Amino acid sequence: MTGLDQESFPPPGLDLSRPSVARVYDYYLGGTANWEIDRQFAERMMRDYPMVRPIALANRRFLHRVVRYLVRAGIRQIVDLGSGVPTMGHAHEIAEQIAPGEVKVAYVDCEPVAVAHSTSLLRENGDLARHVAIHADLRDPRRLWSRIAGTGVLDLDRPVALLLISVLHFQQPPAPGSGGTEDLGPSLVAAYRELLAPGSCLALSHATDRGVPPDYARMLADAKERYAATGNDLVYRDRTEITALFGDFTLLEPGVTWTPLWHPEEASPDDTTIRADAPNESLLLAGVARKDF
Repeated sequence: MTGLDQESFPPPGLDLSRPSVARVYDYYLGGTANWEIDRQFAERMMRDYPMVRPIALANRRFLHRVVRYLVRAGIRQIVDLGSGVPTMGHAHEIAEQIAPGEVKVAYVDCEPVAVAHSTSLLRENGDLARHVAIHADLRDPRRLWSRIAGTGVLDLDRPVALLLISVLHFQQPPAPGSGGTEDLGPSLVAAYRELLAPGSCLALSHATDRGVPPDYARMLADAKERYAATGNDLVYRDRTEITALFGDFTLLEPGVTWTPLWHPEEASPDDTTIRADAPNESLLLAGVARKDF
């Protein structure tokens, strides 16, 4: 490994028998928090489909624009579910650019490497009074919400920006021992919407196989098989299904759209992923909605 420096030092609970979604994504973004098994999977994907890395970059830039937009709008608390490895600008770093010293952030992931790196980053470059990383399973919303509240970092009775960026197209199966095989994604989002305080916002991006270029559709079908072989099932939803994930929240303009088209004015000067001429090449639809009640 090149990120934690020692292949012989995996954090507790780390499974090195198969690639990790978070670590593979980290590699796509040019990060170093990955092991050889992750790099091999990612290299095969990028060899066969060079568009994979630009898609990942466009998704990460969407997160940056969301944070800038919502912090400018007055949001001062962020919960990043499935936050992954802190590669290419984490939420608190982007927030600091807009409102230094004001924004509180909780990162949540079930991947030990992601949490270990986030914790290390926050110790070095964060503010432990305002930033926290939590190792938890998003399939138990109330318990997870209680754990965030228990840190004392965020006040969950006040508005929060809840980020579910590139999370829900990885199938969320029932917890072990609970029975059943259905994807829990929609019901989990509904539970988190219920937990949010009025004035909060939900931001998400989600892969779709509808309305994409033919070559990209073939890549999506192949990716589904490859990820399934690693134990990470992909589920693609159409625009109607993705819009439904926001429930009765009020969608902010421009609604559910391709990631490069969501408030491009919030892009940083070095953002070269914005392509208004072929936005469906991003493969991810995205949006932000506000809880008004």
